[in-house]
Amino acid sequence: MVRTIYIFILCYFLLGGLGFHFINRKKDKAVAQKSWTKFFTYFVIINVLFFSIVIDPRVFRIVSAIILAVGALELIMLYAKRSLIATPIFIGSIIVFTVLAFGFWKFSGAEKEVLLYTFIILSIFDAFSQISGQLWGKRKIAPQISPNKTVGGTVGGALFALLSTFFLKQLLSYTIWETIFLTSGIIVFAFAGDLAASFYKRKFNTKDYSQLIPGHGGFLDRFDSLIAGGAWVALYLAF
Repeated sequence: MVRTIYIFILCYFLLGGLGFHFINRKKDKAVAQKSWTKFFTYFVIINVLFFSIVIDPRVFRIVSAIILAVGALELIMLYAKRSLIATPIFIGSIIVFTVLAFGFWKFSGAEKEVLLYTFIILSIFDAFSQISGQLWGKRKIAPQISPNKTVGGTVGGALFALLSTFFLKQLLSYTIWETIFLTSGIIVFAFAGDLAASFYKRKFNTKDYSQLIPGHGGFLDRFDSLIAGGAWVALYLAF
């Protein structure tokens, strides 16, 4: 089963790579190189998270703790770097992050199958939102907060994620409708988490939280949707 899922992920990456080829062939060389750097870095991240779950979910829990710790530090450092402006925004963001972090930490202790399912759905939604957005995205959703988010990109990513439900549902002991509901919540929370992280950055007039991850920026730039989506799954499991 694990081998089948990994082949499934590789097939999606090949499809994504094909999409990036069409996207980058008309771009400036430097821009295209940055885009490919982001793509291959993401491939490394996906493998690290996948095998941390497969080898031993306790390893994923350690990785989750690192993500949360660095993410919290990035929030604080950005606030301090910008001379402690927008204090109400900072306090509100810390409260929201703490709630989501608690949910994500609870999620990190879930069964291996739940972790794998959530991780794959989030990865598909995130990756294909970017690819669909660059290929077909025209209407922007929130240009002042997240200029790269488009209706076409979000719909494309959501459709790929929901269609993947039918290939991955055997990981979970839920009905197809329960699985679709779970997946829909993951998509909504992931989107909202990404938008909230972008909102915080805009309030502090910065593009990235840090430069820790090549092509992506900081941990919150890369894992904001994972934290929020994981928090939703923890809420779903609790009720």
